[in-house]
Amino acid sequence: MNFADLQVFKSVVEEGGVIRAASKLHRVPSAVTTRIKQLEASMGVKLFHRDKQRLHLSPAGELLLDYADRLIRLSDEARDVVSGTKPRGVLRLGALESTTASRLPPILAGFHARYKDVRLELITGTNDALLKQLAERQLDAAFIAESPPTKAFEHLPVFAERLTLISSLDHPPIRRASDVEGASLIAFPEGCAYRRVLQRWLGRDSLVTFRVLELSSYHAIIACVTAGAGIALMPESVLDVIPQAKVQRHAIPKAQAQITTPLVWRRGEISPSVLALRTLLASMPQQKRAA
Repeated sequence: MNFADLQVFKSVVEEGGVIRAASKLHRVPSAVTTRIKQLEASMGVKLFHRDKQRLHLSPAGELLLDYADRLIRLSDEARDVVSGTKPRGVLRLGALESTTASRLPPILAGFHARYKDVRLELITGTNDALLKQLAERQLDAAFIAESPPTKAFEHLPVFAERLTLISSLDHPPIRRASDVEGASLIAFPEGCAYRRVLQRWLGRDSLVTFRVLELSSYHAIIACVTAGAGIALMPESVLDVIPQAKVQRHAIPKAQAQITTPLVWRRGEISPSVLALRTLLASMPQQKRAA
C-alpha cells in the first residue's frame, strides 16, 4: 500500500469523483484512476462500486477511509511536530459540561486569540464517553473528571474541584447517606464520574432503592433540584457561575469531594495544537489550576 495512493483515494472520496479529485490534486483524471486501481490491486479488494459516471464506496472502501484519514492526519502531525510548525488546522477538544460552563471560556478565548490558524471544535459529554471518543481518535484531547485508567493516555492535572451535594432549600440537613433515603437522585447518564462518586458515597448496595432522574444539562438539574424533585452532586464551581440557583449545599467527606480535572491525550500522539494548549494551561496562575 502506497501512502500517496491513500491521499489520492481520500481526495476522490472527499471530492465525490475522479475528475474533481484530479483538479484538486493538479493531475489528469487518468492518473488518478490508475492510482485507485493500483491501490485496489495491492489490497485485493474493490474500494468503489462504479455506476456509470458515479463512484460509491464499497464496504471495504468505508473501512479503508477511516484508516487513511488517521494515517494522513498522523503524518501531518509528525511533520508539524518535527519541523516546529505553528499550530494550525482543527483542534477537536472534548470537555465535561461542568468544565465547559465554569472553567473553559477564558481559556478557549485566550487560545483562540493566540492561535488564529487553529479552528476549535468543542464536544461535551460524560467522562467515559469522552475517553471512548479520544481512544477512537474522534477527539485530539479532552478535559475529563479523573485520571485516565490506562497507560494508553497521558494527562496534565489542571483544575482542582470540590463536589457538593445540593437539595431544595426546605430539605432537612444532609450529613450522611441515610439522610437522603427515599429521595430521587438527579444525575447525568451512566458514564458520569460525578455520578459514580455519589454512588460510592451512598453505598453501592443502597443505590438500588433510589430512583434516578437522568438529565444532560446542569441548568436542568439545578432547576429540578430547586423544585424538590431530588438531590444532585456537582462541582461548586458550576454553582458559582449560576448565582440565581436557589439550592441548599451540603458537604460530603473530603475524600469524595475533592477531585482534579485533567487534560488527557493519547500517549505519544500529541499534536502541535494540543501541545500549545498544554503549554497555555501550564502557564496559568497556580491558584486557578490544580496543584
